[in-house]
Parts: sequence; C-alpha cells; structure tokens
Amino acid sequence: MPVPAFGDRDALERDGFVLLRGAIPAEAIPGLQATFDAGVLPNHDWPVPRGADWRHALLDTEPGVQAVCRLPAVLAAVGALIGERFFLAQVEGREPLPGGGHQGLHRDLSAQRPGDTALAIVFLDDYGPANGATRVVPGSHPLASFDFSDTSRAVQLSGRAGDILVFTADLVHAGSLNVTGGRRRSLLMSFFAAPVYESHLATAHLRNIRMPAAWFDPPASGPQRGATSTLSTG
Repeated sequence: MPVPAFGDRDALERDGFVLLRGAIPAEAIPGLQATFDAGVLPNHDWPVPRGADWRHALLDTEPGVQAVCRLPAVLAAVGALIGERFFLAQVEGREPLPGGGHQGLHRDLSAQRPGDTALAIVFLDDYGPANGATRVVPGSHPLASFDFSDTSRAVQLSGRAGDILVFTADLVHAGSLNVTGGRRRSLLMSFFAAPVYESHLATAHLRNIRMPAAWFDPPASGPQRGATSTLSTG
C-alpha cells in the first residue's frame, strides 16, 4: 500500500522527529482512552515482565487503534524516515504510574542498520512536565556517539491529547517522571524496514503481538535506502 508524500521532510531529516499536533479528532479520544483502560494487563500476565512503574495495555487488534496506526500523516512520516518498504509490527498501550516513568536519555536503536526502525507515540491525554511527557534531543540521530548524562539539549514535549510523535529509533529520547500522578495514556507503535521481518516473527510471541504485520511502501519522492541522507546514518 503506498503512503502519501510527507511535506515537512527537511525538518524531519534535520531533527529526527516530528510532532503531529491534533492528528486525532477530539471526539475520537474518549473511545481510545476506554480501549486503553479495557486492555490493561498486570505486568506478570505478559510473556516478558514489564517495568513495574508503567501500566501496559494489550490492544493491537482493536479496530480504532489500527485506524490510528494507518493515519496518512503517520505513515508519511514513517515512510520518509525509513525510506523503503516497511511494515507496522506492533502497537501497545503504555502509561507511567504516579511517581514512575523516569528514563535516562537513550536510543532504542535500529533493528539491524541505522534508519530501519521508526516509532510513534500517540498521546491519549494532555501531556507535559507534570505527568511524565517524553523528552527528545533534536538532531541527535546521526551522531555516532552521545553523552547520555548530558541533558542540556533535551527538549521536554508538551501538548494535547490527540498529538502524535513520530521519530527514528536512533533519536536520543526518554520518558520523564510522572510527578503529579496525572493520567498519561499513550499508544506506542513500532515500524520496521522489510529486511527486519524474519527477526520480527521470531520474537513476536515474546511481545504478545497478535496482529499480522501491515505493509506499506514509502513515498515515491522519499529518500531510498543507500541515498545520501542523515536519516540513514547514525
């Protein structure tokens, strides 16, 4: 399935992420919040134990969630980042518990080679410093090395329910402490380039993935794998 061209390619290439403001209509948010709450599983019910300071929801086969994963703006940004045929591998719900959620700056890292993995976080509640919103370091994705103890360049995101953050897995980022205990439900999507498919299948059961992979082609105008681009380095 082809995806549309992504209009803000220069900023995406430079920063390694894009924040899609108001990507989900306000009237759709309560239904997604209810789906999240209904799908919450205790940490010990997952095949691999999850972090004790997070709430996790199993919701990858829910139609409303799948529709969000296929939003044209999301697919366009992911296609621009990966630059070749890619697939939606996983989506799950995550929420930092009160007093939890803090992470040190890190990269999730591409699966096999730089640029082959993109992630998206769908915010289902308003988010900011008070309830543990994500921090990012713009432009950190192509850097061969990074001092993860240096937080001076980290930007604390804030916004409204319905925003979606799309970023390359090589971008330095982190969750923050949920100081006030306010709700911060989110959907976390994972997209991979086609060569990662076999290794994805080998570990899917460990992540409780029930949905089949959904395949997409990058925008025709997008950078192709092997072309000179900061999106495919780092």
